[in-house]
Amino acid sequence: MTSVSEEPAWRQRAVERSTRAAKLRAEQRVQRFLDSAQELIAEKGTTDFTVQEVVDRSKQSLRSFYQHFDGKHELLLALFEDALSKSAAKIRQAAAAEPDPLERLRVAVEMLYRSSLPNPDGQQPLFSDFALQLLVKHPAEVATANLPLLAVFTELVEQAVEAGAVPAGRPRRRAALVMQTVMFAAFVAQAGGAAEGHAAPVTAEEVWRFCLGGISAPPPESGEQP
Repeated sequence: MTSVSEEPAWRQRAVERSTRAAKLRAEQRVQRFLDSAQELIAEKGTTDFTVQEVVDRSKQSLRSFYQHFDGKHELLLALFEDALSKSAAKIRQAAAAEPDPLERLRVAVEMLYRSSLPNPDGQQPLFSDFALQLLVKHPAEVATANLPLLAVFTELVEQAVEAGAVPAGRPRRRAALVMQTVMFAAFVAQAGGAAEGHAAPVTAEEVWRFCLGGISAPPPESGEQP
């Protein structure tokens, strides 16, 4: 009978320590690339920058950049994902402070709308020019990036249904429709309201009232597609 020799515990610990250190260094390098790209976006007010500009600002190498990103689109996608994830966490926290389920949903809708608009510090909105480009060229990746935010809105719709504040029926789909409405309304607003033909800005309250009318509507008749 052949005995199976086990790797010494000290060797396992050494390898694990080395792996953790390498992972930490990689995360720090990636964050420096993301921070540099965000700074360039804030300065330029657009995503019209080169990979080399990001590399130079981060004081890292081009080789290091391509070890972590396949190209500029992956860097932008990472920024978009990070922004959506942070927004989802903030919205969840703010909504949780409201005792009424419908008020939680209102807070979420209005926060998403405001965070999707340009703001004075120069940070790009969530639904910006590069988000549109990513949506057209990489729809599956954008859908994945939206999952944390979709989860929050789905939970809020479900809570409103359980409280009897809105009719039941496919909460995830309704949450997705609400998000799409809010973010596109913000996109049109930052484009100058061209679709409306006048300069009056759409307010967060208007967007909420419109979304409320949609989710408060009775579900489709049997056999109809919702």
